[in-house]
Amino acid sequence: MSNHSVQTVSTSNDKYKVILAVAALVSGIAAFYILAGQSTWVRVAALVVGLGIAVGLVAVSDMGRNFVEFAKEAVRETKKVVWPTRKEAGQITAVVFGFVLIMAIFLWGTDKFLEFLLYDVILGWKK
Repeated sequence: MSNHSVQTVSTSNDKYKVILAVAALVSGIAAFYILAGQSTWVRVAALVVGLGIAVGLVAVSDMGRNFVEFAKEAVRETKKVVWPTRKEAGQITAVVFGFVLIMAIFLWGTDKFLEFLLYDVILGWKK
């Protein structure tokens, strides 16, 4: 993980870029529905162009660059993880299922014992 401090202050230029990006995205979606009489390719192209403009505007803002840096760092950290082999994963799964089965039997037994103790011994209600 990085030791970068969190900064919430951004320039007004970045705010305008994000606002324009949202407007471009909304425009692309609106164009997709407004062009309902056109071919599917034209509608999809309008949607993709709006999305592309929005991504481009966000990418050149500080927030976008910080997000890309965060995503790259997350991928680097994920590559450092040592994943279990198929055999180890199977063994771990078997242990978990075994533990769940033992706990289920224990809780069932405890429930039946408390039921016997409460109804038969303490209250004297025979079934």
